[in-house]
Amino acid sequence: MESVHHLHPRLMGSTRPLRVLLVGAGGSGSAVLLQLPFLEQALRAWGQPGLAVTVMDPDIVSDVNVVRQPFSRVDIGSNKAMCLVGRINMFWGFAWKAIPRYFGDSPAMAPECDLLISCVDTRKARHLISQSFKKLRAPAYHLDLGNNASSGQYVLGQPFDATVSARAQETRLPTAFELYPLCWAQHKGYYVALKFMWCSERFPSGQGINLPSYTT
Repeated sequence: MESVHHLHPRLMGSTRPLRVLLVGAGGSGSAVLLQLPFLEQALRAWGQPGLAVTVMDPDIVSDVNVVRQPFSRVDIGSNKAMCLVGRINMFWGFAWKAIPRYFGDSPAMAPECDLLISCVDTRKARHLISQSFKKLRAPAYHLDLGNNASSGQYVLGQPFDATVSARAQETRLPTAFELYPLCWAQHKGYYVALKFMWCSERFPSGQGINLPSYTT
């Protein structure tokens, strides 16, 4: 039987902007961020309230970032999130926000959001995000992006929410943390065990495999 996904009830008929929290403003995060203004414009053209975007990243622009990220030499030494958000607000006339802090410093400082987009490159960072879903009010949707030198992927999922109906639970989209537990395992022994289980389930014959780029 075909399964039909139902939009999270928190977003049904909402009259406020969709609250987006983007964690990470590096290579992947900056590419995503620079496209969000077009989504904002499209939503408003359809009579929707648009987006309210917040970007979190503690990193400073360095020489190497000028090569493949949307920064110039005059940006070196500036915070990535503040630099990009300031540029977007100036050009588009938005009032988006930047928080020059690491998500793990205090997840409670992160604003409540409807969509969390994680563009981080370590298991530690993903582990902190996954744990925040249990301690704070989880977003309606979580979009996780990952890549290595030659490939990449994205996973759109819904963190578990006990307040939604049983019908909505049946069509809930699994998160990256559920599909790829290797992407957030911290303890070395646990990581090795999960890696073995992941390989055994998907490749029972033991042939050579390439693990998801979440493991990098």
